[in-house]
Amino acid sequence: MKFINIRLAALCAVLAAVLSTAAVAKGIPFNSDDALRAPEVPCADLNVPDGNKVAYRAYASGIQEYWWNGIVWGFVGPEADLFADPGFHGKIGRHYGGPTWRSNSGSLVIGRRIASCSADPGSVPWLLLEADETDGSGIFSKTTYIQRVNTSGGIAPTTPGSYDGQRVDVPYTAEYYFYRAQG
Repeated sequence: MKFINIRLAALCAVLAAVLSTAAVAKGIPFNSDDALRAPEVPCADLNVPDGNKVAYRAYASGIQEYWWNGIVWGFVGPEADLFADPGFHGKIGRHYGGPTWRSNSGSLVIGRRIASCSADPGSVPWLLLEADETDGSGIFSKTTYIQRVNTSGGIAPTTPGSYDGQRVDVPYTAEYYFYRAQG
């Protein structure tokens, strides 16, 4: 009987690992309760209104693109891959200008910036965005708000460009929290 219990426990562990890996590969949230808890933010303006709950959390790795207009660096937009875990495994989608987030399964959300707060002067600001448009079914469907937090890098260069129209890609990482209305 002890042998059967050990085999059953081993089988359950293998099954849990397989389901977790399959869920991440398909972009299905397989997050713990901690992963779905709203992040602590340094500015009250970044808090999501009551009545919304974290539905999904994604980790972004990519670039913020800037162009030199002869006087200052202007922001062009982000381009980043979205992942299911902080080790940047299990690609679930893309983030690009708009700002837009599109899942591998085809759902998308386009946001509108509401507030920002600089938590680190060497990194792009943390943001609160409201969903202007959602489309498709999947992890981004029915999104109401998005938070960008725990940013690293991505700020415009501090030195002038070499020529008008010069473009530069600045690496950044961030976490994105996607909210849905409760109910």
